[in-house]
Amino acid sequence: MIGLHEGKGAKVKKPAERTFTLGLDVVACQPRIWRRLVVRESMWLSRLHDAIQIAFDWFDYQTHAFNLDDQRFGNPLKRDEMAIEDDRDVTITDLDLEHRGRITYGYHFGDGWQIDLKIEKVGDVEKGVHYPVCIGGERAGPPEDCGGIEAFHDMLACIQEPHTELGREWIEWLGPDYDPEECSLGKINKALKKLGK
Repeated sequence: MIGLHEGKGAKVKKPAERTFTLGLDVVACQPRIWRRLVVRESMWLSRLHDAIQIAFDWFDYQTHAFNLDDQRFGNPLKRDEMAIEDDRDVTITDLDLEHRGRITYGYHFGDGWQIDLKIEKVGDVEKGVHYPVCIGGERAGPPEDCGGIEAFHDMLACIQEPHTELGREWIEWLGPDYDPEECSLGKINKALKKLGK
C-alpha cells in the first residue's frame, strides 16, 4: 500500500530572497544629486517608481518610464512610434539587472529628468529591516515642475542672489523651507515605510 506522502520526491527549497543596493544619479546635475536605495529583488517596478518619487521629493504629477535596452516600462502606452509596457506587471528580478548592469528612469518626458540606475551590491534580506530603505544621498532633488535641467541650474544661481527680482521670485515659489543642499534620509525613510511591496 502506498502512503500519502510517498512518490512526491524531495521538496526543493526556494532560494532566499535577496536585496539589491541601487545607485540612483540624476543625469547632468551639477553639483551631483544622488540616492542609494536598498530594495527587495521581488519589488514591482511600479513600487520602485514610487520609491524614486519619494527619494527625490517628487509628486508623481508627470509621466515616467524605465528604459532597458529597447524595452520601456511605466504607464502603459501603445502608439506607432512607442510602446510602454505596464510596470505593475514586472519585478526587478524579471529584468535580470545583475547581468545587464544599468537601466534609466525617465520622469516628465520633454524637459524632465533622467536617472541612471545601477545595481551596486547584492545582499540578503535582513530581519527587522523595512524595504525599501534609503541609505545614502546628497542634495535635494530638483523641485517638481521647475522646468528641466537648464532651468534648475538657473534657479540655483538665482537663489544665491536673493536681493534680485529673479532670486526673490524663485525663493517665493520654492517656499521658505527649500534647501538645495539638504537630503533628509529620515524624512525619506519615514515616507518609504508607507509603501508596500
